[in-house]
Amino acid sequence: MSFSYPSDYKYPKGDIPKWEGTELPEGGMTLYLKAAEDGQSVGDCPFAHNVRMVLEEKGLDYDLKPTSPDGKPRWLLEYYDGKMPALRHRKECYVESSVIVDYLEYFFPEPSLTPKDDHGAADVLDGFFPAVAKFLKDTEDSDETTNNLKTKLQSFEDHLSKLPDGSFLCGQDFTLLDCRVVPQLYHLQVGIDGYKNGLPALAKDFPKTYAYMQTCFARPSFQASNYPAETVLWGWGNARK
Repeated sequence: MSFSYPSDYKYPKGDIPKWEGTELPEGGMTLYLKAAEDGQSVGDCPFAHNVRMVLEEKGLDYDLKPTSPDGKPRWLLEYYDGKMPALRHRKECYVESSVIVDYLEYFFPEPSLTPKDDHGAADVLDGFFPAVAKFLKDTEDSDETTNNLKTKLQSFEDHLSKLPDGSFLCGQDFTLLDCRVVPQLYHLQVGIDGYKNGLPALAKDFPKTYAYMQTCFARPSFQASNYPAETVLWGWGNARK
């Protein structure tokens, strides 16, 4: 059994480290992630939120290190270009949320979060967050960014409409793809309420998507890893300046 990095993954500062063996002990995990405005509490990064949901779904113990730009440890700056989220597990450390979650899925396979059949969900998520980010950063509320977001949401809606009611993205099982998109949807909902006068109205215009969001927001892994709406608005507020 072997682990393969994504073909386009470029490991910072040198060669990709090799994982020796196929088992690692639990414990000793620390997640370095963006700090909020106070420099101490958890910040608004949806990619770190993705990693935390995977950790929670797998029931793994870990410590959190919210880290401000000027508080990053020297080793993180020198060997990993200061990138976060960064998961340090004993002597190993990995950055890039997609690599981190694959690492966790590989070494801690139970419960499995790998989709048995994604039913095309990966295609639906392609370009989703860039559309969300452009929409939330757009202070002019241009038709282009709004329509682009609505197109992505309609694809999401159409995908869910093909599945039985109450399904997650890949059917009845909650998977890595759900862990990836749910934090992005949380940011979108907070941003719509905080910056866009409630439009688009997700409950009215995209009811399947809205129902999916409510189900996932109630999930213990989301509740355990969530952060206040004010933190989300602070983060996007900086991006909107």
